[in-house]
Amino acid sequence: MDQSQTTLPRRFKVVGQRKRRPDGIDKVTGRARFGADMTMPGMLWGLVLRSPHAHARIRSIDSSKAEALPGVKAVVTGADFNGERNDVSINCMAGDKALYDGHAVAAVAATSRQAARQALKLIEVDYEVLPHVTDVDAAMKPGAPVIREDLITAGVEPVPTKPSNVAARHEIGKGDVEKGFAEADLIVEQSFRTEATHQGYIEPHACVASVSPDGSAELWVCTQGHFMVRNVCAALLGLDSAQLRVTASEIGGGFGGKTTVFVEPVALALSRKANRPVKIQMTRSEVFRATGPTASSSIDCKIGLTKDGRITAAQAELRYQGGAFKGAGADFGAMAIFTPYDIENVKAVAWDVVTNRPKLAAYRAPGAPMAAFAAESTLDEAARRLGMDPLELRLKNAAREGTKAAYGPTFPRIGLASCLEAIGNSAHYRTPLGPNQGRGLACGFWFNFGGETCTTINVNKDGTVGLSVGTPDIGGSRASMCAMAAEELGIPYEKVRTVIADTASLGYNDVTDGSRVTFSSGLCTIQAARQAIQRLCQRAALMWGIDAEAVVWEDGHAKPAGPNAGKFEPLSLAEIAAASANTGGPIAGHHEVNAEGAGVSFGVHLCDLEVDRETGSVRVVRYTAAQDAGKAVNPDYVEGQMQGGSAQGIGWALNEGYVYGDDGRLQNAGFLDYRIPVASDLPMIDALIVEEPNPGHPYGVRGVGETSIVPPLAAVGNALRDALGVRLTETPMAPPRVLAALAAAAE
Repeated sequence: MDQSQTTLPRRFKVVGQRKRRPDGIDKVTGRARFGADMTMPGMLWGLVLRSPHAHARIRSIDSSKAEALPGVKAVVTGADFNGERNDVSINCMAGDKALYDGHAVAAVAATSRQAARQALKLIEVDYEVLPHVTDVDAAMKPGAPVIREDLITAGVEPVPTKPSNVAARHEIGKGDVEKGFAEADLIVEQSFRTEATHQGYIEPHACVASVSPDGSAELWVCTQGHFMVRNVCAALLGLDSAQLRVTASEIGGGFGGKTTVFVEPVALALSRKANRPVKIQMTRSEVFRATGPTASSSIDCKIGLTKDGRITAAQAELRYQGGAFKGAGADFGAMAIFTPYDIENVKAVAWDVVTNRPKLAAYRAPGAPMAAFAAESTLDEAARRLGMDPLELRLKNAAREGTKAAYGPTFPRIGLASCLEAIGNSAHYRTPLGPNQGRGLACGFWFNFGGETCTTINVNKDGTVGLSVGTPDIGGSRASMCAMAAEELGIPYEKVRTVIADTASLGYNDVTDGSRVTFSSGLCTIQAARQAIQRLCQRAALMWGIDAEAVVWEDGHAKPAGPNAGKFEPLSLAEIAAASANTGGPIAGHHEVNAEGAGVSFGVHLCDLEVDRETGSVRVVRYTAAQDAGKAVNPDYVEGQMQGGSAQGIGWALNEGYVYGDDGRLQNAGFLDYRIPVASDLPMIDALIVEEPNPGHPYGVRGVGETSIVPPLAAVGNALRDALGVRLTETPMAPPRVLAALAAAAE
């Protein structure tokens, strides 16, 4: 079926309702099984030896003493990976160099954790400590220590002949920015810096691997994409994909941080060598030191406007570091930075830079929050200089249907203007501020995508339905799938049960990321249900002895139509299923797709905060987020995504950030020193759901999981500017920076 030609239902019976989460009871009672909950007979415990240096050549590794220790069954190093040796493999286990503090250099498997810990102490690594660099701007300077001798900058002409720390240059744009700035009555230029932050998921990475003597293997893992884990691990260990079966556990948070592999190939390599199952469970310190935070950034932003507030030109240079490996998300930042606005002349240049830090992983909308911090702060400053209401300025320049984005597409129906209007009409926007308080507004954008997806619906003989999907549930997606299947089939929500199938039970599914699951798995679920309905109608036709074309499906029943209308009593799904053995056997629906038409996402946030000028302490006192969901399949979970992203963005703005010492080692590798917001730090976050249907989905659905983390950095920064009369341009905007800014303004 052509997705773009489907008509949006005028009335929903299940979709849009606040239904109970099907996995909720298991999670609150402790029955749900997470990554660390799996054990196997004869299982060994795996631990990883990690580099204490930010940058060091590994001259040699002597594991003989560890191997001789009673209880130790296997030791592996980079030499034990006989498949591809690429960036992912090198990140999982170092090759000839340790590239960051915490980089894995060896691993052991033993009969107890105590024996494994003792064995790690016996492994002798001869390091040659090398100069290091952890700052993105410093890494780009001439004379900076070169981290990767094999890295030649892509995207520049002429092609360099020598390696550097710059992995790539990206440029997007349209129009003529010089012409646009010449037409401006006001030009505002500012520079911004953001520190890397971690996703802060509650559950550390954990897995259990078991490799059989015949080469087949099983892996139980907490992940956002078990098909990805299968493909990557099989390649790294030289296995065929069909030899490795991966099961996704329940996941205790991911937010993009579990979209890659870290310990899974190591556990498999240890299991293969020991011929026993191996379990690896990261400590919190390991999670911070060795799994992907987001990028840190340095951004220069320039915006030109006319006296009446029309943006004539916008330009930015973005420098992102993504650790010791390319792929910092700088290109996403460049594509997203000015996208909320209809601007004729745009240019954004982005630099992807490597440093001696752990490999970046996605954090909700990778690259976009930092870009929005720069653009929305600069636009806020422009509004102040023009004497315009910041909402009015944004509404005047807002991207709408028909706007051509600088990164290429022309937008269909979108909801940015509706989100701005929702904020403008809110009680929050009209409420006066108190002493030492400030208010900040910011917009945000994320691309959303669909990707490869596959689902199967099985109709059980008792009239219930089993739905198999391949996208791990990290935000309530099983509830949404149940709702969409029930909506199509015309049966109660409670009659549908959704499970996450393992890699041997369903066709390939892309990772749960990119705000794709409710859109793409939902689209697949709808189409699978429609196929099941066709077959239910065929079975009903057989039972009545009429042509299948003379049967229609309404409200969960097959009904005769045309000349046969009224000749037979309608048959319910349960009645047709009960007779399936006599009409052809099991009834199922299946669909697979590489989904397109995901529909972009916009949001607008409003923040009120209060500042203690003596201590520099900042307290958010009111926060409202408006976001276009297309169609909210389950409003509870849409609001939860909006509130969760807002909370994480507030933490990023005010408290969170990696701190590296002069030795290149991470100084705050734990929740005691890396402070995420807790309930007492935040007000109740009000969520305003806007529904501008996405024409690419049968129900109008847009993904909502990522956009909500994009505006908060700027919304908080703009509120601080309003409260203090001075702008902070570096995150986290913690008390020392607040006090320093006040002191500088007083001089």
